[in-house]
Amino acid sequence: MENFIYSINVTMPIFLVMVLGYFLKQIGMLDDNFVTVANRFNFKVTLPFMLFRDISTVDIKAVFDLKYVLFCAIVSTICFWTVWAGAKLFLKDKSMRGAFVQASFRGSAAVMGMAFIENIYGSSAMGPLMIVGAVPLYNIYSVLVLTFEANEEDGRQGAGKIKQAGINILKNPIIIGIFLGLVVSLLGVHFPTIVDRTVDNVARMATPLALVTMGAGFEGRKALAKIKPTLAASFIKLVAQTAVFLPIAAAMGFTGEKIIGILIMLAAPTTPSCYIMAKNMKNDGVLTASIVVTTTLLASFTLTGWIYLLKCTGLIG
Repeated sequence: MENFIYSINVTMPIFLVMVLGYFLKQIGMLDDNFVTVANRFNFKVTLPFMLFRDISTVDIKAVFDLKYVLFCAIVSTICFWTVWAGAKLFLKDKSMRGAFVQASFRGSAAVMGMAFIENIYGSSAMGPLMIVGAVPLYNIYSVLVLTFEANEEDGRQGAGKIKQAGINILKNPIIIGIFLGLVVSLLGVHFPTIVDRTVDNVARMATPLALVTMGAGFEGRKALAKIKPTLAASFIKLVAQTAVFLPIAAAMGFTGEKIIGILIMLAAPTTPSCYIMAKNMKNDGVLTASIVVTTTLLASFTLTGWIYLLKCTGLIG
């Protein structure tokens, strides 16, 4: 019951903020122009600031564990390429593929993940380490699939798509924020208080603004028409990946904070930034929002189940 309360306290407020955004749109307080501008602002400003803050404030050199970081990176890579290959085979509607792949493998490691870890362990160095191993790849792989599967009119193919993907990776604000955070952490740079507080204030806007915007942009009827891919992606995100890789993590000796970090990487609901990137890169925002809403609603139950299993097996205290 205690773990269930942990999960409910993390996931339900997030879900309810999305509901608030939807309600405000319905009564006319928010409009489509707000959604468009807020998505762009989140993508280019608040999310990069949040990831920069989360990584730059951790002493990466002091807590670095190569085995753990490599595990997170390799598993994220396997999940991405497996889901993309499966989408190529089974998802006939090309316009949905980029959104489906991104939302199936990319969890809310930075936002919800840290909240879960702090609920269970308090302050933790393993959460940021998991972010270092997984989140940069989340964004690089997302740029790749969203570029190659984008609904574009210019017909770029082959080398043109590869070049465009490389350009998108290099100029992606989220990737830039992660890179700068790593540089600051590794160099041990300490900013004046006025700078730290400014960065923190901007970073704090990321999650609530993303959730309100997603709720305001949620199109219920269109989402219902895509219920099958939504449920398939939700199953992959919340159950399938974890069922495959969590036993492997246990067999490799990961326990306590480390295995909780891996669990969050694998089984956290789809991150709201998926919606922002999908909308900004000409992919299916309706399907993405539908998957984010569904996984967020169900995660309190699935994550509780996974945590219960880890406790029963003695892998967490």
